[in-house]
Amino acid sequence: MRLFFKNICLPAVLFLVFASCSSNQKNKPVSSTPDLGKPFDPTKYLEYNPKKADKRIDEFMKHLHQVAGFNGNVLVAKKGKIIYENSFGWANYPHMDSLTVNSQFQLASVTKTMTGTAIMQLWERGKLKLDDDVQKFFPNFPYQGVTIRLLLTHRSGMMNYVYFIDDIYRAEHRDQRKGITNQGAMDMIAQYKPAPFNKPDKRFLYNNSNFMVLGSIIEKVSGISYTQYMKQNIFDPAGMKNTNVYSKADYDKIPTKVLGHDRNSWKYSVAPNFLDGPVGAYGIYSTVGDLFLFDRALRAGYLIKPATQDSAYTDRNPMVRGHFNYGYGWRLFEAPGEKVVYHTGWWHGFRHIFLRDMKNDVTIVLLGNMVNGSLLHLDDLFKMTGMPVVRKSAYTGNGGVEEDQ
Repeated sequence: MRLFFKNICLPAVLFLVFASCSSNQKNKPVSSTPDLGKPFDPTKYLEYNPKKADKRIDEFMKHLHQVAGFNGNVLVAKKGKIIYENSFGWANYPHMDSLTVNSQFQLASVTKTMTGTAIMQLWERGKLKLDDDVQKFFPNFPYQGVTIRLLLTHRSGMMNYVYFIDDIYRAEHRDQRKGITNQGAMDMIAQYKPAPFNKPDKRFLYNNSNFMVLGSIIEKVSGISYTQYMKQNIFDPAGMKNTNVYSKADYDKIPTKVLGHDRNSWKYSVAPNFLDGPVGAYGIYSTVGDLFLFDRALRAGYLIKPATQDSAYTDRNPMVRGHFNYGYGWRLFEAPGEKVVYHTGWWHGFRHIFLRDMKNDVTIVLLGNMVNGSLLHLDDLFKMTGMPVVRKSAYTGNGGVEEDQ
């Protein structure tokens, strides 16, 4: 009898132990960070000695500041090492506050690179499919056939929600002191059903609505706010301690010291307003150093797998001027043996460019809070670092360099 119970109980105990382990494993949060043998160490990438700054880049940047009017921060790195980092000008001219290298800028559309990365994380984890229709997550979404893939590639055909919501607020005299949430924006789209620009997948049409909707999907799928998701899954794993999501829906006053200025004049400072409520297309605030960490974490495969990144960096639209395209949340420059993934940003007095040369491992970050044409004069900087000239007007329609360049 004792032997009988022994034979029965042992398998039962093993089953219970196995079931318990399986249950714990099932309920364990899926990490986006692969086991690379050691944790991601952001400190080694931020090491920089200003005394060893690249003198040619320093001379170029001083000229860009003094002659072209660049006001902002810059970081240049090669093969994972910062070779130049500096600040130029004012963070807040009315208060005479100078910029520092750790000044936080509203990233404007550079935010899209991180929203796209978050979507690809959720795809890797099986939480969504790129061909899922938006109506799967928001049944009252008024447009048929708009998928996550079309949002990522700016091929949804949607109207620009920024202008649509601004018109509604002004026409109905709504309170503009409080920012609208992503859900509020989605509800307005469902209620008013503004006419789209064209049918889904007809053509590329760069549009903030695409990434606002993606930000809303992140919230719906994850069950937490966009702010929480980005902190837990992008910022913290990459060591981006100076990066935050700031929405006017959450803050009466955005807690940052850097003020945007428009029209190339200190007279036209731009305060955040109700349109700074929705996040996903913009809304992330960061530093040049943290964007470099984002670059490093991606290259190391700590946020999404290399194969997933390759998919994000693949042409998803017809080529422009033989070199330029758009992938999943990234602008692309391509030439024989060359690829630069990058994004620009322009919103409420901020103007930026964030470039990552995938072949030569060069990273260039310029964050500016004065909207002018200074970032159109970077050709010499590109040449100094060995990066191709990433400027559409430098190329003809066939991809050749224009005669006057």
